[in-house]
Amino acid sequence: MSMEGRMGEFSGCFSGVPDPRAANARHDLSELLFVALAAVLCGAESCADMAEFGKAKEDLLRQVLRLEHGIPSHDTFSRVFRLLDPDAFEAVFRRFMAGFAKALHGVVAIDGKAVRGAFERGRRTTPLHLVNVWAAEQRLVLAQRTAPNRNEVAGALEAVELLSLAGCTVTADALHCHTRMAQAILERGGAYVLALKQNQSALYADALALFNAYPNVAVLRTFSKAYGLAGLRVGYAIAPEHVATALRKAATPFGVSDIAQQAAIASLEAFDELELRVKALIRERARVVEALRAQGWTVPQTEANFVWLPLGEHTLSFADYCRGAGLIVRSFDGEGARCTIGETEANDLFIRVAGEYAASHLASTGPVT
Repeated sequence: MSMEGRMGEFSGCFSGVPDPRAANARHDLSELLFVALAAVLCGAESCADMAEFGKAKEDLLRQVLRLEHGIPSHDTFSRVFRLLDPDAFEAVFRRFMAGFAKALHGVVAIDGKAVRGAFERGRRTTPLHLVNVWAAEQRLVLAQRTAPNRNEVAGALEAVELLSLAGCTVTADALHCHTRMAQAILERGGAYVLALKQNQSALYADALALFNAYPNVAVLRTFSKAYGLAGLRVGYAIAPEHVATALRKAATPFGVSDIAQQAAIASLEAFDELELRVKALIRERARVVEALRAQGWTVPQTEANFVWLPLGEHTLSFADYCRGAGLIVRSFDGEGARCTIGETEANDLFIRVAGEYAASHLASTGPVT
């Protein structure tokens, strides 16, 4: 295909972006945007990075671009992006992404994270919480949504609604292992691999039965906080050989470093220490559950490292009350709050705060069920 043919589709897509520069501008706008997009896909984070990328890859870029005046300088990139009409650019970029999505395939990963340092003054305990959708094979963020009221489940569902997932396998952690997420993915044409924890005991038992009954089911295990490895994203899969081979071929959004692998091996070998941590967590969990029930709370049975309070319409009020006392709970608006079992001192504070809230806000309505 000719140079014009290769660039024609891209230029046609971005022709709707008005060029904010004078008529005698040296660099073609569509070529400048092409270089910028390619640079960002390769990890560029600034206009200087874009210019550096262009110079490093100039020979490759000239296979599809004319670049009559060479690579734009970082000042040129900066000036163009300062002057571009953001609304016009967003509309065109959305059309470009829609066209790109038609060729989307492979693993699509959903994950939510609180953004460090992104909080309003005086609200350090409520940082911005974002849900990201990552195309592993294309190495591209497909969607990003703010979790409404820090409700990651709602944010993830909103993000999925934006996508066409035909030919894709969506992965997500155990927080998103529920009927609404599975149904939303299927309605968008995708398949799903959702992590499952033992705290969903009935579903967990069904999953084990499926693993024993079918040759195409895998069981995955991640190392939890009890191993001291929660931040490393380390785990393993047990699967038939042909499934394991397919898994190895799929790109993953988070690589496991050599340090993480060594840490996992060391933790597995230190079984006695792990057993002590697990027993300590179980004792603290039982103590917290007993104290909450004595205060009038209805606490579902739990086998996890957290307790669930089904607060319903009181969820956000309770979360705000906890924040005022220096505690963070994971709130799900209209449903309830997930409260992690921590150190003894933190658990004592949580028990006291929960008791105060129950006495001052729920006394007239009785136990929350």
